[in-house]
Amino acid sequence: MTDDEVLMRAIQAGDSHAYNSAVRQHIKPLSHYAFRMLGNSKDTEDIVQETLLRLWTHAQSWKPDKAGVSTWLHRIAHNLCIDYLRKDKSSVSSELSEDLESSDKPAQAPEREERLEALREALNALPERQRSAIILSHYQGFSNREIAEVMGITVDALESILARARRGLRAQLSE
Repeated sequence: MTDDEVLMRAIQAGDSHAYNSAVRQHIKPLSHYAFRMLGNSKDTEDIVQETLLRLWTHAQSWKPDKAGVSTWLHRIAHNLCIDYLRKDKSSVSSELSEDLESSDKPAQAPEREERLEALREALNALPERQRSAIILSHYQGFSNREIAEVMGITVDALESILARARRGLRAQLSE
């Protein structure tokens, strides 16, 4: 039995300590994903809270043969983000995250900030599925197979989406 299976079996049995452990393990990557999808802290917190609530209330629906816990949780967060974006397109903002603001070279901070803002705008301009695929791949570090599972598509379809997203980003950033 994998660590994911042990943890989830404990959560399915109602072990709050196992749940707290899972929350500590997954809250930061889920927050980073949701922030990159939504662009603001308030909505990110709502999505992450709902995702982690579903970890507790829908633990029985996790299937170890289908996906790892992180992949399963990212799929939940992905679906919540997509639903939210479809409901309220005006919610995407350019609020900065703390991890993107820090720089090892303060003299380059203004130039770096301009590049980050241009990248954020280019990402926000992508269609939802393309944005999600790029974020899951480049920021979250998921494999193509895991991303396809999160997004509920085939690996071939994902590779096509990623190619279109990269072309779109290049076009946006070259302007």
